[in-house]
Amino acid sequence: MLLRHTPKEIKERSALVINPAKTCQPVGAMYAALGIHACMPHSHGSQGCCSYHRSALTRHYKEPAMATTSSFTEGSSVFGGQANLIQAIDNIFTIYEPDIIAVHTTCLSETIGDDITQIGRKAKDDGKVPEGKYVIHCNTPSYVGSHVTGFANMCKGMVDYFSEKTGEKKNVFNIIPGFVEPSDMEEIKRLVSAMGIEFIMFPDTSGVLNGPLTGHFSMYPEGGVTIEQLKATGDSTGTLALGDTASSLAAKTLDTKFKVPCEILDLPIGLSATDAFIDTLRKVAGVPVPDSITYERGQMVDLISDMHQYFYGKKVALFGDPDQLVSLTRFLLDLDMKPVHIVTGTPGKKFEKTIQDLTADLPYTVNVKESGDMFLLHQWIKNEPVDLLIGNTYGKYIARDEDIPFLRHGFPILDRVGHSYFPTVGYKGGIRLLEKILDLLLDRIDRDAKEESFELVL
Repeated sequence: MLLRHTPKEIKERSALVINPAKTCQPVGAMYAALGIHACMPHSHGSQGCCSYHRSALTRHYKEPAMATTSSFTEGSSVFGGQANLIQAIDNIFTIYEPDIIAVHTTCLSETIGDDITQIGRKAKDDGKVPEGKYVIHCNTPSYVGSHVTGFANMCKGMVDYFSEKTGEKKNVFNIIPGFVEPSDMEEIKRLVSAMGIEFIMFPDTSGVLNGPLTGHFSMYPEGGVTIEQLKATGDSTGTLALGDTASSLAAKTLDTKFKVPCEILDLPIGLSATDAFIDTLRKVAGVPVPDSITYERGQMVDLISDMHQYFYGKKVALFGDPDQLVSLTRFLLDLDMKPVHIVTGTPGKKFEKTIQDLTADLPYTVNVKESGDMFLLHQWIKNEPVDLLIGNTYGKYIARDEDIPFLRHGFPILDRVGHSYFPTVGYKGGIRLLEKILDLLLDRIDRDAKEESFELVL
């Protein structure tokens, strides 16, 4: 449905969300669970819930997102889902043979009040969990938070269930990558490896949701963080959490339980945020930055310098996940572009303050809203038009209605491919973002150019 009837006049809404800029917690929890090797995500609720969560991930990654469900019926909805979950655990280990079942809850099981910890303990006592196998869980009611907080809760579940402290400190760093693409996780690992740093990344969906087509089906691809690695996180020297909303909860839990100090950084998207990431790695690990990374940074700076006149002063509207929006806003400011409208559907007052601090010195007021929706974003754009829109696939309707160049970024992207293979983090990822932004801006210049101004070269 196109949005041509969106009114320009903005009225305060306190109990109505129109076109939300988020999806629900279990989607993020399922994605995080797929980043554990040989793990079967399990949705404790109805079949319909699980089908939606799997569908959302499958359509975005163009890969099958394997998951199971407790298949609630009317009886389960009234009397609780303990029997369903215990039977499911038995069936899953018997038929699919995972090493781990990662349970996340849904609205239904949360409203009933199922005690997943107790149910998991009973399943183990009843002999439904084979020796050397595990059942972990996190609570993810869909009526609070978003897919980003669901991801964060499952990451914390990994720490709660697996992290151990043997007393033997290891010169290894934990990296919590945030809710990013498998390609981004690959790029983060490449950069950390290039600096000669030993690390454990969790979760890690690279090789799981962006693997090759081999002609052979594998229920559990080679990728993903292993149980042994998760257990070892309690002995690590430190933790780098990328993205406050998605990664800080697990990092702070490791600090609280095992005294593993943590650094909370922005996602390394763009020049400044990647600089901060590389510099932090250099400091905490006590290693030099290799020439190869400095070279990549120089390439990015060169491209910004060469094309600066096309970036300068362009107005941008953004929507999506808070961690990504913070880094993207910083990147746009590095390019002398003007972020003017910023909306996230994920709740959290800290987001608005962060954006306000980033943009405090600008000579104009930036519209920013947490727990906002795309209806409000559309109204803002009607009142102050922009030159570029950045967000997930659902922004295409606003882009079409208002005739705005549109850069797809974030989750979900349903109508394009490449995001799971090409990173947007790091210097290499930043160069790709620059290329995509430039293509859109220059295509618009060509489209609107008069005959005498239709240039062959820049």
